[in-house]
Amino acid sequence: MPWKHPASLPSSELMNDCQVARTRAPGPGGQRRNKVETAVRITHSPTGLMASASERRNQHENQEMALFRLRLKLALELRSPIENVPQPSDLWQSRCRKGRIAVNSGHMDFPALIAEALDVLMARDWEPQSAAKWFSCSASQLIKFLKQEMKAMAWVNKQRISQGKHPLR
Repeated sequence: MPWKHPASLPSSELMNDCQVARTRAPGPGGQRRNKVETAVRITHSPTGLMASASERRNQHENQEMALFRLRLKLALELRSPIENVPQPSDLWQSRCRKGRIAVNSGHMDFPALIAEALDVLMARDWEPQSAAKWFSCSASQLIKFLKQEMKAMAWVNKQRISQGKHPLR
């Protein structure tokens, strides 16, 4: 049974579960910004999580940014069971070569990888050594990857502290 987290869904499939609102963006930007609805707010209906973007002058670019932010929120706030999954996802395997995790925090794959890392850590009792072994990387590589998103690292440490374990650094 493959692991499926909403943050890892294709854009079209994720958007089927979302409501999109377009509005005029407040703030500087001249007449175009005041006349055209370029700001985008996306709400994930099953969870109620919402993300928005208005910093670009182009509605399509704002929608892409809002979708990325929504994926990241889903990755951080929603856990999916991973107990019966025999190996890391194809995405993870494509991004982890020779024990190194290669992905930029701004890349569209990043939220899905964060979600998978957090789900595996939860299944492995928040132990990075055990999770890293399953991912075929080192614990230090896994921790370095998590540090790219400080909210993810804070969440892991909160879970570890609640179990009487020391926080990761």
